[in-house]
Amino acid sequence: MFSTDDSIVAVATPPGRGGIGVVRISGPESRRIAEAMLTRREPLEARMATFTRVAAKSTDVIDEVVATYFPAPRSYTGEDVVEISAHGNPVVLQAIVVRALEIGARLAEPGEFTLRAFLNGKRDLIQAEAVADLIAAATPMQARVACDQLEGTLTGQISEIDAELFSLIASLEASLDFPDEGYHFIQPAETSRRVAVVVGKIDALLSAARRGRVIREGATVVVVGRPNVGKSSIFNLLVGSDRAIVAAVAGTTRDLISEQVDLDGLAVTLVDTAGAREATDEIEREGIARAERASGIATLLLIVLDGSQPLSRDDEQLLGRTSDRSSIVVTNKADLPAAFEREGGVSVSARTGAGAEDLRRAIVRSLTGEESLRDSAALSNVRHIELLTQAHTRLVAAQRLVDIGDTPEEFVLADLQAARAHLEEIVGARTSESLLHHIFDKFCIGK
Repeated sequence: MFSTDDSIVAVATPPGRGGIGVVRISGPESRRIAEAMLTRREPLEARMATFTRVAAKSTDVIDEVVATYFPAPRSYTGEDVVEISAHGNPVVLQAIVVRALEIGARLAEPGEFTLRAFLNGKRDLIQAEAVADLIAAATPMQARVACDQLEGTLTGQISEIDAELFSLIASLEASLDFPDEGYHFIQPAETSRRVAVVVGKIDALLSAARRGRVIREGATVVVVGRPNVGKSSIFNLLVGSDRAIVAAVAGTTRDLISEQVDLDGLAVTLVDTAGAREATDEIEREGIARAERASGIATLLLIVLDGSQPLSRDDEQLLGRTSDRSSIVVTNKADLPAAFEREGGVSVSARTGAGAEDLRRAIVRSLTGEESLRDSAALSNVRHIELLTQAHTRLVAAQRLVDIGDTPEEFVLADLQAARAHLEEIVGARTSESLLHHIFDKFCIGK
């Protein structure tokens, strides 16, 4: 079981040196522990930044600091919290932590501050997970989605659906409580209609799940094609710099080159590969093998063709091998006379940059199903998606039973209650200790 009876301490800022670093103490003894290490004798005042010094056990001054006391319940964790802002040197911060441990604190586990916030009702489980997502965000869009969830956007939508289900379940249970009177608090047609409304709201959330998941988790886009069609030039065009070597000699790229780029808010890992052809030496053979392995795990393939030359046997074989994969055919060298006509795909000139924006939009559309990502997605976490999908399945089953007719209301209720249980698990209204460990163990210490 989780214990919240003791006081915990950890560095709350990232590792490394900086202008400032913060040590956080939370728990019933946090104020006493902080005041015992500070040279200032007066008690810390609530929500007042106090300039003072931290002293070691030997009374030697460790650093000049600013200490801020947040009494429960108006703190991050819902407990008494003291945050000590010191100079951002790991040696200094570690010395402050050691002093807190000597006085009676315990070193916090990963994510334990946010776990306590959840256990004390300061955050629901969606918001707690959003804290980790916000810290890990690599693009402004990832940060925006995480912040929306931290602000309670998804929680509000789930709570609205849950409230409608609760009302429907209460009406059905009331009918079961008075079977002898033959009175129905809700008729089957009304039950079916109300279930359909809830299913529609879940459908709307799930429809954005693909976009949300790609925003949260990112994607791997692998550039493939035969040698000398301009794969590395296309790679450099998307990266925005000469990351890959470009030469007129076929087979220049022997190893995988990768770079993370921000495409309209998507964190995309772009991978340049060796040309697909019959290898001429052992090094090129290994490069081609690595290219095939990278292609196997790609979210999306960019199949590059040379539009100024007729399709070769290598081109045709590559198109055939990847016909069942998520891919975009990129016809390069659009600034030269076209040697063939091809429906679909994107025409680009890596030399002039023509078509680059069309290619970026095509990648976003292929990964998310949408042209752009101006609106953030409420649903992005795979745990939420799976639970919402399970709730959807049980609701559809309940509606089917109602529409069939002559089905005992107990069976309909069982599906509705199961659906509601899945919704409650999303926000953490019902959960297990193992699930909480699984979620919070991924956090950094101090968060």
